[in-house]
Amino acid sequence: MLDKLGSSLKDVMTKLATLGRIDKDTIESIVRDIQRALLSSDVNVKLVMELSNRIRDRSLKEKTPPGMSAREHVLRVVYQELTGIVGKSAPVELRKQTIMMVGLYGTGKTTSSAKLAKYFQRKGLRPAVICADVYRPAAYDQLKQLCDSINIPFYGERDNTDALKIVKAGMKNFGGYDVVIIDTAGRHALDAELVKEMKRINESVKPEQRFLVIDAALGQIAREHAKAFNDAVGITGVIITKLDGTAKGGGALSAVAETGAGVAFIGTGETVDDFEKFEPDGFISRLLGMGDIKALVEKAEEAMLDEEIDVKSIMKGKFTLNDLYAQLQALNKLGPLKSVLSMLPLGGMGVDVTEEQYQVTKNKLEHFKVIMDSMTPEEKENPKIVSGSRVSRIARGSGTSAEEVKELLKYHKMMQEALKKFMGRKFPAKKMMKMFG
Repeated sequence: MLDKLGSSLKDVMTKLATLGRIDKDTIESIVRDIQRALLSSDVNVKLVMELSNRIRDRSLKEKTPPGMSAREHVLRVVYQELTGIVGKSAPVELRKQTIMMVGLYGTGKTTSSAKLAKYFQRKGLRPAVICADVYRPAAYDQLKQLCDSINIPFYGERDNTDALKIVKAGMKNFGGYDVVIIDTAGRHALDAELVKEMKRINESVKPEQRFLVIDAALGQIAREHAKAFNDAVGITGVIITKLDGTAKGGGALSAVAETGAGVAFIGTGETVDDFEKFEPDGFISRLLGMGDIKALVEKAEEAMLDEEIDVKSIMKGKFTLNDLYAQLQALNKLGPLKSVLSMLPLGGMGVDVTEEQYQVTKNKLEHFKVIMDSMTPEEKENPKIVSGSRVSRIARGSGTSAEEVKELLKYHKMMQEALKKFMGRKFPAKKMMKMFG
């Protein structure tokens, strides 16, 4: 997310960590770096100046809390003030509800409808989606295809041009479902006809949530869009899409925050898994390179629900190929590897990994799974017995080479040793998380 802004802010944190002492000049230098980073991400100039003044004043005048160094105090101030400019998160309850999706044409509303359904599905609820976009010819097919790919019930009427009738029929059809998501039509501008249709659906269905979908590339203009839609139907939350590839994402986030509307979700990529609940503290923590352990743990819990991983056995030091296989299965459900690693403190142990290296790693893990599928239960339980003729047999059965089988065994051994070292070790970012809290 916002790679350029994140990279700039991480540089600021690295600079802060290496400063010899904290005084007025060093604080001024840090503030200037933060200003450049935010302005290049299209954050409003006035907002940046206000933020700069608060960081400057608090860093120099606020009393350093007990047990905290001057450097840690400044880092804490920067973290808190940056969190403040992206605003609050909109509450999203896991209960029976109807959600109406609104927004202009081309913002990613239809894709976000499917992503939102997948989010609730992962949480154990039964979602369904209604296509109420009767103007864009491809809307029906696009949404149906997305829903079919993730096993989400879909309702739409291809040749019906009455959006309200479609919604009413869909609501009747999905009466037994937990969450019903209505994908309404978008326009190139917020015209009278669009407002009229939104109001008709809103008054008829009375949805508990009205989510506005905004493209991050809008930048500061997002504020005007949020205000206009809020005046029309009273939005309860905002979904900001395409945060993965725009320099204006920071502007969109801060602009929406200025309206008082909370951001509910952010879209960080094209697949249905590139979607997450927006948490300001975790978002800023990731931009600063401090990771987002809370989000990672939540993703891991969801991913491992269906995997039989003997945690107690692993904690005792026993780590078999069966455990490794289950972990690889769970890893696939976590989403893109790059996104997962961004949730680790210091961007994945402080190592900058290129896009090409991420892809190589992903492909390698998939390869390992294929090799393990050609192993016997005994070999998976006790990898030490795999040698000589067994290696050759596994290679033939999996369509790989003996060298690749040996690479898997080496990887398993490395993971086993890493787990042994990890047991009992204090989490390296524990102090930092406590400091931010």
